[in-house]
Amino acid sequence: MRRRSLLAVPAALLAAPAQTVMAQTDWPTRPVRIVVPFAAGGSTDVSTRLLAPRVQQILGQPVVIENRGGAGGTIGSDAVAKGPRDGSVFLMGTISTHVLAVGLYGDRLPYDPERDFVAVAPTVMVPICITVHPSMGVNDLAGLIALLKANPGKYAYGTGGAGGSAHIGAVAFLNAIGAEATHVPYRGSAPMLADMLAGQVTLCFDTPALIAPHHAAGKLRCLAVATESRSGLMPDVPTAAQAGLPGYKAYSWFGLFAPAGTPDAIVTKMNGAIRTALLDPATAARLVEQDLPPIAEGSPAEFAAFLRRELAEWVPVVRASGATAN
Repeated sequence: MRRRSLLAVPAALLAAPAQTVMAQTDWPTRPVRIVVPFAAGGSTDVSTRLLAPRVQQILGQPVVIENRGGAGGTIGSDAVAKGPRDGSVFLMGTISTHVLAVGLYGDRLPYDPERDFVAVAPTVMVPICITVHPSMGVNDLAGLIALLKANPGKYAYGTGGAGGSAHIGAVAFLNAIGAEATHVPYRGSAPMLADMLAGQVTLCFDTPALIAPHHAAGKLRCLAVATESRSGLMPDVPTAAQAGLPGYKAYSWFGLFAPAGTPDAIVTKMNGAIRTALLDPATAARLVEQDLPPIAEGSPAEFAAFLRRELAEWVPVVRASGATAN
C-alpha cells in the first residue's frame, strides 16, 4: 500500500499540469475584460470598442470594455499589471502608457512596461500632423521650417497636454529642423483646437481626425502627416518625407497587453483573435473611417521587440524635452 501511494504522487503531479494546459486551451470560459486606461470617447476607447464585437465573436465569450482613466493612463495600466494572470483581463496600452510614461514619471512609475506586462498584439497606429493657422502665412512645410528657423523662440505651438505623443512629436520636429518654439500645453485637444481656430495659437500638433474637418473648410492648414503613409481623411496632405523632411515621424500606437505571467497559450490565442479581427474587412473599414489605421501583423514576440525599440528611441526624447508628470 505504501509503495502504491508513493507511486501515485508523481502521477498526480503529472496530471495537474495536463489539466492546466487543457484549461488554457479551452480559454476563455467566461467574459474577457479589456481595460482602456483613458476616458470614454478618445481614440484608444473608440478603437477598442470597434474591435471588441469581432473579437467577441471569435472567442465565443463576451468582451467587456472598462474605462479606468487618470494620470495619463497609468492608473488603469497599473491596475492591470497587478491583476489576475488567468486571461480574464487585458490592457489596451499605448505609446503613452508604455513608452512616454517611462520618461515622464521615472522612478515614480508604478509598473515596468516590460517586466510587468506581456505584449499580446498591436492594434492601430495614429499619425500626428503639423497644422498652422492661415494667419501664419505659410503654405507648406518648407515655409514653416524657414519661418521657425529665422525667428528662434518667437512662435508657440499647442498640443493637448505636456508629455503626450503630440508634444514629444513636436519636440522631435524642432530637434530635426534645429529650431526653437514655445510649447503651450492644454488640458486636452478640444480647448487647444478652439484657440487654434481663433488664431490665438497658430501652430499645433495633433491627429488628423481632429484637424481634417477644419483643414477641408480652409480654417486651418495641415502641412504634413508624420507617418509613412498619408492620412485617409486628408489625402491631399503629404507625408513629412514627401514634404521635404525625411526621417521625421510622430505618432501614437495602441496595443493589447496582459499581466506578466499570463500563460503563453492564452496570449497566443488572444493574439490570433486580435489579428483576425483587424483583418476583417468591415472592422478594418470602420477603423480607417476614424483614421485609426489597423496593424494586422505582429506576433507577441514581434510586438515585444517593437516595444523595446520604442523605449530606446523615445524615452531619451522625453527626458531631453524636460517634460514631467505633475
